[in-house]
Amino acid sequence: MDWSQRAAAIDGAFSDVTRREAFDIPADVCYLDGNSLGALPTAARLAVGQALDEEWGRGLIRSWNTADWLQLPRLTGDRIGALIGAEPGSVIVADSTSLNLYKLLHAAAQVNKHRHAIVTDIDNFPTDLYIVDRLAKQRGLEVRDVRRADFADVLDDDVAVLTLTHVDYRTSEMVDLQALTRAAHEVGALVVWDLAHSAGAVPLDLAAANVDFAVGCGYKFLNGGPGAPAFLYVAPRHIGVARQPIEGWHGHSQPFAFEREYRPAMDVSQFLIGTPPILGMRALWGALEVFDGIDMTRLHNKSLSMARLFHELAEEALVSRGFGIYSHRDSAARGSHVALTHAHGYALVQALIKRGVIGDFRRPNILRFGFAPLYNSAADVVRLVENLVDIIDHDAFDRMLRESAVV
Repeated sequence: MDWSQRAAAIDGAFSDVTRREAFDIPADVCYLDGNSLGALPTAARLAVGQALDEEWGRGLIRSWNTADWLQLPRLTGDRIGALIGAEPGSVIVADSTSLNLYKLLHAAAQVNKHRHAIVTDIDNFPTDLYIVDRLAKQRGLEVRDVRRADFADVLDDDVAVLTLTHVDYRTSEMVDLQALTRAAHEVGALVVWDLAHSAGAVPLDLAAANVDFAVGCGYKFLNGGPGAPAFLYVAPRHIGVARQPIEGWHGHSQPFAFEREYRPAMDVSQFLIGTPPILGMRALWGALEVFDGIDMTRLHNKSLSMARLFHELAEEALVSRGFGIYSHRDSAARGSHVALTHAHGYALVQALIKRGVIGDFRRPNILRFGFAPLYNSAADVVRLVENLVDIIDHDAFDRMLRESAVV
């Protein structure tokens, strides 16, 4: 069976979870960077148009009441909550992933205020580490940043918080969320999960896993648009107990009473700060319509099938041409992107982009490709590998090296 036949078999098997027609992607583009910025759903375009023309344009300030603007953070949060296995009323959309992580780490450390350590992955996404370091300095905590294999050695009864990213942004390795949450709870620690590369890509059940807190990104696999507002999850048992550090008026129990003293809301809206960004939230709200009726396990199985095909073709055609396979190979422990290494990785990514095959590059030598199963296909995988082979085998590669600023 040739490559195209193998791809066609996969695409046929998962036609029930394919929504390519729901996205506004140029016909000549093979878009493989949804792990950084999701493609534009038509429903998001329509939702923003409605917000501009009708709600803002005609409704003006009245739309705070007539168009549910004040309720959007919670309504959109519940929509995301249904995708990640969260209890109704436990997810709210607000701010950025980084700011939400700070709020939740502070809240978790305050609940466990008699403990003195935070544990994290030394290979975590840099902004997560920066925020951990700053919080630790503010609260006088010890940071234990170790390799994932060493977590068991540093989890003890002095750990206040374990904070981890569920899917690694480089290798796509997916750790066992339930097992690590349980391990933390066994020593009395709380857990804050970063779901930036998980939400909308892999099946999650935060309630069943007994997760304490989580943050996630609105603009990757959820397709909410550049700079889309993020979300945060607070387990119901912590609502009303955990307190965030930034006391803004939308987190007040009665924001329009305009009281001098702050009284936190006794629901998840306490984790709001200021006025919600309505246009960005409308885009995210519209984008989430694409997931209606989608089985997340089936959706993830499609991305895993595409990744298996990619790894097989990479072994057949790319390893002999100087590529290394960097992404995690175990299907049971992988998210929805893959990665290669090459000495000229940056130049190769630029050459692909010129051909309409869009991926991204991460230092020092990583070529990264997102397989967003809603709109990507196994045929896209074949196109990617065929183009890499062609670039390497023909003078396009030498020309690319001459024209590109290789870093």
